[in-house]
Amino acid sequence: MTGGAVRRLGAEALGTAFLLMGVVGSGIMAERLTDDGALALLCNTIATGAILGVLILLFAPVSGAHINPAVTLVMALRGVLSPRLASAYVAVQIVGAVAGVWLAHLMFEAPVLALGLKARTGWGQWLGEGIASFGLVLVVLGCAPSRRETAAAVGLYISAAYWFTASTSFANPAVTLARALTPSFAGIRPEDAPAFVLAQLAGAILAGGIAPLLFAHRSEKH
Repeated sequence: MTGGAVRRLGAEALGTAFLLMGVVGSGIMAERLTDDGALALLCNTIATGAILGVLILLFAPVSGAHINPAVTLVMALRGVLSPRLASAYVAVQIVGAVAGVWLAHLMFEAPVLALGLKARTGWGQWLGEGIASFGLVLVVLGCAPSRRETAAAVGLYISAAYWFTASTSFANPAVTLARALTPSFAGIRPEDAPAFVLAQLAGAILAGGIAPLLFAHRSEKH
């Protein structure tokens, strides 16, 4: 493996770890500071949208800042990444996501090894995940190759999707799997995670197919 590939994988792992620290850590903090569910979700939203924008600005020049297996899958289908590198991206994204959850637990002195308890299931939530991922991939492809545009748009889109989707917009298979390992505010029951992941992948693939019709003028560089 070349030094460039190692740097790209390191960026994807570190970026996904920080994303999960942002999601889970802010959820734990909000849960401890308020009993108001709407206020807790707002705090979680602000932290997640902000960290996403920062991570894209930071890591886009290194790896493209996918930080999301659904985005990586679409890039592989578009020929931007080789299947081998895409598979490595997904592997380190998942490892980084799990590490981020565990680090969030450690920071807040919660049990490191635990499972999600929050039920998140039903056709409305699955549709929400499909829509959230569809929109996210459209934002990524539509704003490329501008790093600043993408960072701002992704952060704002996910912040909005937290509120307009019934599922609160996980929109990321690595995030979903990792959030099945936390009983905190941001968690999901492990048995509910597979349907979320399938909906996310379906939405992402659909967006990847539609995007060339909408954004033919955009560069393929990422």
